[in-house]
Amino acid sequence: MTDASPPPPDARPKLVLASGSPRRLALLQQAGLEPDALLPADLDETPLKAERPRELVRRLARAKLDVALAAARHGEDLRGAYVVAADTVVAVGRRILPKPEVADEAAACMRLLSGRTHRVYTAVCLAGPRDRSRERLVETRVRFKRLAAREIDAYVASGEWRGKAGGYAIQGLAGGFVVKLVGSYSAVVGLPLYETIALLEGEGFPVRAAWRAAA
Repeated sequence: MTDASPPPPDARPKLVLASGSPRRLALLQQAGLEPDALLPADLDETPLKAERPRELVRRLARAKLDVALAAARHGEDLRGAYVVAADTVVAVGRRILPKPEVADEAAACMRLLSGRTHRVYTAVCLAGPRDRSRERLVETRVRFKRLAAREIDAYVASGEWRGKAGGYAIQGLAGGFVVKLVGSYSAVVGLPLYETIALLEGEGFPVRAAWRAAA
């Protein structure tokens, strides 16, 4: 009978972020969590016919999780890792705003958001070592000031809107447009920290051990 081998000194389970977003990575790092790998998914994010914002953001977050989970389980290094995926959608009523790639789209988004309240939906999904998935949907209400044409023109000229949901990043220049926010600031940036940590802890990830390691 042989003795069992002692556990390695660094026994923290692996953590995968199913995103290439620098904003989501920075938010995880803010929470003291350093992912072992980034596994972004290249998805068609076009809404389905009559798909509502809540439905779209949950579908995309789950799809990102599935892609990253398959990639993580394919190799030895990340097998058994915890995988976190998220998606963010900006909507005015049931109208889903695009992630603009051209200036005209960005200007249209700013004109639509000017002086009114919109909703930001962020879904976060987690799969643990047993591949059981859990998710949370966070809804945040954001109100923009009324924007003058010169403000919209200057913002569009900055190029900061490119590829961002609704044409803006709240942690950037457009943060100066926000009059009121009700909900989760980190969810608007791209990853709701409270909900993400709660999901990880609920599945047994040692979040606070990672904090001690970070210290």
